[in-house]
Amino acid sequence: MGTSKAFLNIPRQEAGYRPIEERITDFSQVEQTLNSHDRKLQASRCMDCGVPFCHWACPLGNKDPEFQAALSKGKWEMAYRILSQTNDFPEFTGRICPALCEKSCVLKLSFDAPVTIRENEAAIAEAAFREGYIRPLKPVRNGKKVAVIGAGPAGLSTAVRLNAQGFEVTIFDRNPMPGGLLRYGIPNFKLPKEIIDRRMKLLKEEGIHMEMGVTVDVEKLPEGFDAYALCTGTPEARDLNIPGRDLKGIYFALDMLAQQNRILDGETFPKEQLVNAHGKKVLVIGGGDTGSDCIGTSIRQGAVSVTQIEIMPQPPVGYNPATPWPQWPVVLKTTSSHEEGCIRRWSLNSNKFIGRNGRVTGVEVEKVEWIPAADGGRPTMKPTGKKEIIEADMVLLAMGFLKPKHPELPSNVVIVGDAATGASLVVKCLAAGRRAAKDIEQMLSDKEK
Repeated sequence: MGTSKAFLNIPRQEAGYRPIEERITDFSQVEQTLNSHDRKLQASRCMDCGVPFCHWACPLGNKDPEFQAALSKGKWEMAYRILSQTNDFPEFTGRICPALCEKSCVLKLSFDAPVTIRENEAAIAEAAFREGYIRPLKPVRNGKKVAVIGAGPAGLSTAVRLNAQGFEVTIFDRNPMPGGLLRYGIPNFKLPKEIIDRRMKLLKEEGIHMEMGVTVDVEKLPEGFDAYALCTGTPEARDLNIPGRDLKGIYFALDMLAQQNRILDGETFPKEQLVNAHGKKVLVIGGGDTGSDCIGTSIRQGAVSVTQIEIMPQPPVGYNPATPWPQWPVVLKTTSSHEEGCIRRWSLNSNKFIGRNGRVTGVEVEKVEWIPAADGGRPTMKPTGKKEIIEADMVLLAMGFLKPKHPELPSNVVIVGDAATGASLVVKCLAAGRRAAKDIEQMLSDKEK
C-alpha cells in the first residue's frame, strides 16, 4: 500500500447517487463516480490483512488487497490484470454486486467503514475499457465444440472460460439479446445496457457464437456438440395464490422490469399489454432487491404512490446480533429506490386481493408475529387477527423464484448457476460458470484417455 496507516486518516468515501429530483426523471445510472485521485485514496485504505477475509468471502475469490495496492499507486492496468484473473465481468459486479467482500472487510468488522471494494472494481473496469487495456483474445482452437444454453451471467461466464481454453462455443438464448437477468431483470438505472453491449461485442470478437431468439428443448439438445452447459436460470416466479389472484392489475415483478428494459431498448407494445404504473397506487409484495427495483421503476413511470410490504419482521439498522460475522448481516437495507419515496412495512401477510369490475383495488393484509423456534430452527408465523386493506390498483409480486426441476439429462450435460441451485447472486453465477468450464474441460479430457 502507499502507506500502511492510510485507513486511520482517510475516511471511507462513497461516490453517492445523483440528486433524487434529477434521477427520477430518467432511467440513467443513479450511481456517480469519484475522480481518479479520490479513487486511489480509497484504495489506499486497504490494510493488506495477513488473512484477507474479503478474498475468502468473494465467490470469485477476487484478490482484493492486491488490486487495491496497484490502484492506490495509480497502476490502473496492473489493477485490471489482477482483477481479471478471477473476474471476467468486473463492470457488472462493480455495479450490482451486494459486495460480500465488504461485509467481511476488517475495517467493516472493526468500525463499520470497509474499503469501497465494489466501487473501486467498477472504476478499474471502466479505466480498462477507456484506456484500451482490454483486447480480444485469439485462442488456439482445440477442435471441440460446446453449446451453452442461456445467455445470463452463468452462461456468459461458462462461455468466456471455455472459449479462452480453445473450445468453440455457441450460446443459445430465447431472448433477442444476450445478458439474461442482467439485461431483462435489472433496471437501466442500476446497470446501463450499453455496458452489457460493450462486453458482448468483445465476446463476439473473441469468437463466441450467439444464437439469439432460439428456444432450446433440453430434451432435444442441438446436435454437433461435444458437451452442453445448461444455464437457464430460474424462469418461474413464486406466485401468491390467494383469493382474487385472477383480478387484472396483478403482475409478476419481471413483467414490469423486463418490459421497461425492452421499451428502453426500442421495442414497442400495444397499450393493452403495457405494465405501467403511471397514475396508479402501486403495492409491491416482497422486500428484496427485485421489489426495490419495482419501486424505482414505478416512480419513474409516474406512480401516484408506492408501498412495499414484507412478511418478515423489520431487521435492525447497522448491526444484527442474530447474524454476526461470518454470517451475512441481516440488517435494514435502504436502496436508492427507497430513498426516492415509498412506504415500507413489515410483518404483513397478504390474505386476499380486493377488486371491483374485475380489477384489483386493494389487498387485505394481516399483521403477523414470528415465534422463535426452541431448537434455533425456522421461526413460526403467528397471525394476530389485526387486518386492514391497503389500497392499490397495481400489485407487483416480487417474492423470488422457484428452483427449477430438470429431466434426466445425458452425461455430457452440466447444469450451471441458478438452474442448479435456485435463485442466487450474479457473482455466484459467475463463479459457477468458471467452475462449470473447468468441469467440462476435465470431462472432455477424460474421454480422450
